[in-house]
Amino acid sequence: MHYHPHTVQARADTALGPVRLAASPTGLCGIWFEGQRHEPSQQLYGSAAWAEAHSHPLLQAASGQLQQYLRGERDGFDLPLDLSGGTLFQQAVWQALLAIGRGATRTYGELSQHLGRPRAVRAVGAAVGRNPLSVVVPCHRVLGADGSLTGYAGGIDRKAALLALENAL
Repeated sequence: MHYHPHTVQARADTALGPVRLAASPTGLCGIWFEGQRHEPSQQLYGSAAWAEAHSHPLLQAASGQLQQYLRGERDGFDLPLDLSGGTLFQQAVWQALLAIGRGATRTYGELSQHLGRPRAVRAVGAAVGRNPLSVVVPCHRVLGADGSLTGYAGGIDRKAALLALENAL
């Protein structure tokens, strides 16, 4: 993943655990549960960590909307997104995730069919797993071929909690 050099971050506590939020000059570019698989650890915690910007308007809006969503007070998000850190294929997958409405689910196979890449199920799964915007880009709505809860970088317990919140289970 490649992020804009002027990306900033903030930390927020949520009902599902602490998250790190990141914003580039063009939009929200990351929400990761702390310790999540595929989080950009060096940019979040390392010596090259992005600057903390707790009063950043977009990070504050994203934190507030995320809190409201997790309390069941909001059905979706109204935030500018920056998905440019991924490859063109990843960006296409993440855009397809945005089309899966609250309360709905898709399998990895259905998602690859939707993208016109029916034989790319594993590549689609890898792109879903690298989604940098947990919850906002709803990768938790993608299920295994048999409808099972599989592969959520933030943890299966969180995936189950999000789907239960959305009445999708």
